[in-house]
Amino acid sequence: MADHTVAGYAEALFAVAVAEGNPAAVEDELFRFAQALRSNDELRSTLADQGVPVFRRQQVVEDLLDGKASATTSALVSMVVGAGHAAELPAIVDAMVQLGAASRNKAVATVRSAVDLTVEQRDRLAAAINTRTGREVEVKVVIDPSVLGGVVTEIGDDIIDGSVRRRLNQLRESFR
Repeated sequence: MADHTVAGYAEALFAVAVAEGNPAAVEDELFRFAQALRSNDELRSTLADQGVPVFRRQQVVEDLLDGKASATTSALVSMVVGAGHAAELPAIVDAMVQLGAASRNKAVATVRSAVDLTVEQRDRLAAAINTRTGREVEVKVVIDPSVLGGVVTEIGDDIIDGSVRRRLNQLRESFR
């Protein structure tokens, strides 16, 4: 899919979220769904399989999101899946999240952590990133057990690796 199509869908999703009056919540729910889609090959292939009738793929989305996301989020995911762009949904959501952050004059900091972070931890981390980089950020957390502990933060092309895994690797290297 061409980048202009991803950008077009991202703009449309963002416009709907703004019109519904809850863009930050919808962005967060879409971000979490996109992460689940990235980490589940079976789900990704089912939603992208053109051999599966559209109504069945949309029903999978509704079943997955029922009670876990707003009606707006469910409808947006269902629309993208129904249009045959489920495979591109993570890229569309990433572009939408970037649009949302930019509309608030912030950058997106994607934080990989072994466990979910509390609101207080996210706020402290955002403040620390702001201080270290001089950039206002919105923290989006990706649960990644391979991190072991600590966090790995990506802001655009910049990576700040404060993970236990990195520290263990450094320690291992120092003994060689």
